[in-house]
Amino acid sequence: MVLDVAVLNPEKTILTYRLASLGVRITAHILDLFVFIVIAVVVSLLTPLVFVLQPGLAQALLMTFMALGPFLYFILCEGLGNGQTLGKRATGIRVRMADGTPITFKAAIGRNLLRPADFLPSFYLVGLAAMFTNQKSQRLGDLVGNTIVVYEKKNPNLAVAAPHTAGIHAFEASVGELPGMTLEEYVTLRRYCDRFPELPPDVQEKLTGSVWEPIAARRKVPNVPSVHPIYLAEAVVMKYGRKNGLL
Repeated sequence: MVLDVAVLNPEKTILTYRLASLGVRITAHILDLFVFIVIAVVVSLLTPLVFVLQPGLAQALLMTFMALGPFLYFILCEGLGNGQTLGKRATGIRVRMADGTPITFKAAIGRNLLRPADFLPSFYLVGLAAMFTNQKSQRLGDLVGNTIVVYEKKNPNLAVAAPHTAGIHAFEASVGELPGMTLEEYVTLRRYCDRFPELPPDVQEKLTGSVWEPIAARRKVPNVPSVHPIYLAEAVVMKYGRKNGLL
């Protein structure tokens, strides 16, 4: 199973995320169940006091809350809390759309209404089977909502310069004049170069084909024998950045 996922978001920026492990997701879910139990106990104690003269109504409200409360807890927390319940926040994970963008409220509804299906036939078997048979570790609710569960990115304490941020690249003379290259393409290639060393080989190859090769073809960047495309991409970024005052 792939532990890292790289996505090209709507802004054409490459983002990489580490998928949350099964153990961490289970821990977060247990914490959320504990939180809901505490909430349920408080509600069960307060409701009869508030509706003391209407015991029938109090009982009906409690039954409704117990039936719908777990769904509402997860939907509201994820939909309004940028993909984090209290359990997910405590364990450092977050739900995102599969393209790396923040989860939408509609997706939060979809992924959580499918929770009962994941428990079929028992012991979460359907959910586990779904997670182990797709590369993004998505349960049924994730597949319906088009979401993934990832570790929360932590801001590094130190800023590390990318290899293409200074100096003149050895292959700048080989990449041509880059006719018509856009700022959007520059940002995309820069992120591609930044993230490339962190990615597994299969993801590196996939992104080279889907990100670098189309831009190289449009901007007439020739292939250089025995030179990996990442070096040519760095040269393009440095040359365009220098010409446009971006470095």
